[in-house]
Amino acid sequence: MSVRIRRVYDPPEPDDGVRVLVDRLWPRGLKKEAARVDEWPKALTPSTELRRWYHAGEGAYEEFAERYEAELAAPEAAGLLDHLRELAAKGTVTLLTATTSPEESHACVLARLLRA
Repeated sequence: MSVRIRRVYDPPEPDDGVRVLVDRLWPRGLKKEAARVDEWPKALTPSTELRRWYHAGEGAYEEFAERYEAELAAPEAAGLLDHLRELAAKGTVTLLTATTSPEESHACVLARLLRA
């Protein structure tokens, strides 16, 4: 099982496997053809409220991760997470995000859960 995190603005690589955009909003200035996104499960992304709270600097990453994991327990999100686990069991899955700090983002939380 291989789960990677990359910025969606980086050029696709041959070993990316299934490329999954994990942001709720389409990245600014990026054409869909250039992104080569295979899947875009919007219901798997953090809620607007959680995203705004975190980006406003109101809480630490650890608290954000806990709140996001709680959101992922909702039936639709849990089903999408299971789907990504199935994809990862078959080959490489690359989680794509526009964030400038992927190591402290929801993509990192997803990667950890997929690897567990």
